[in-house]
Amino acid sequence: MIQSMTGFGKATVVYGTKKINVEIKSLNSKTLDLSTRIAPLYREKEMDIRNLLSKKIRRGKVDFSLWVEKDETEAGTPINTSILMNYYQQIKQIATEKDIPLPADWFSTLLRMPDIMTRSEVQELDKEEWAVVEQTIEKALQELDTFRQQEGEALAVKFEGNIAAISQLLKEVEPFEKERVDKIRTRITEALEKTISVDYDKNRLEQELIYYIEKLDINEEKQRLSNHLSYFLSTMKEEEAQGKKLGFIAQEMGREINTTGSKSNHAEMQNIVVRMKDELEQIKEQVLNVM
Repeated sequence: MIQSMTGFGKATVVYGTKKINVEIKSLNSKTLDLSTRIAPLYREKEMDIRNLLSKKIRRGKVDFSLWVEKDETEAGTPINTSILMNYYQQIKQIATEKDIPLPADWFSTLLRMPDIMTRSEVQELDKEEWAVVEQTIEKALQELDTFRQQEGEALAVKFEGNIAAISQLLKEVEPFEKERVDKIRTRITEALEKTISVDYDKNRLEQELIYYIEKLDINEEKQRLSNHLSYFLSTMKEEEAQGKKLGFIAQEMGREINTTGSKSNHAEMQNIVVRMKDELEQIKEQVLNVM
C-alpha cells in the first residue's frame, strides 16, 4: 500500500539524569533531503544517525532533532570552589601587601572573576548511552512509519474516489457519441444544401463524412484511459508502491483525457472532459505526497 511522505515521529527515554528526545518530521520531496540538529555530546555519531535514517526513509524532506533535557537539580552551572578560594587568597594577600581595603561584598566580587562558573568536566559518550539513543531513534522511526501509513491510507481513499469519478464520467460520455455523429452529419448536410445550389454526390459525401467522423472517434482513447485507471489502482496496492510511478500513470491519463476533449466537438462531452480534468488535477496534486 502507498505511504505518504508527510509524517511525524517522536520518542523519549530517561537515561540517568537525562531525558533524551528524538523528533523526526518529514514533508514531500523528489529525493531524500535530510537535515539534522544533534546535541553536542552525540555529534560524533552524526554519520551513523544519517545512515540509520537513510535505510528507513527513501524519499522526503526530513528534519531530525536529537536533544537532551537534564534534571533540574543538575541543570545549574556549579561554582568552581577551588578557583573561587584561589581568588579569595590572592585578593587577601594583595590587600595586605598593598594596604588596600578588602571588598565589602566578597561574593559579588568573587563571582565576577573569570572561570568561577564553568564546567570543568569533559563529557564522553559511552557505548551504553549510545545504544539507548540508537533504540530511541528506532522508536521514533517506527512512529514516523505508522504516521506515514495512516496518511497513505487516507490518500488511497481519496485516489480511489477520484478514479471512480473519472470512470463514471467516462461512461457518461457514451450516450453523446452517437448523438454527436448525427449532429455532425446533419450540420454538414444542411450547410451544403444552403450554400450550394447544384446537386452533389451524396455517396461521395457519405464517404467523406465517414472519414471525418473516424478522425473524431475516441474509442481508443477511452480504452487506454480505462486501462490507466485500472493500472493506477493496482499500482497503489503493490507492496513497494512508488509515488513517481503513480505520477507517470497520472500523466498518461491526462494525455487521453486531453485528446478526448480535443476530439469531442460536442458541448456536453467537453463539459464531462472538464470534470475529468478536475478529478485528475486532484490526483496530480496529492500524488506528490506519495512515497
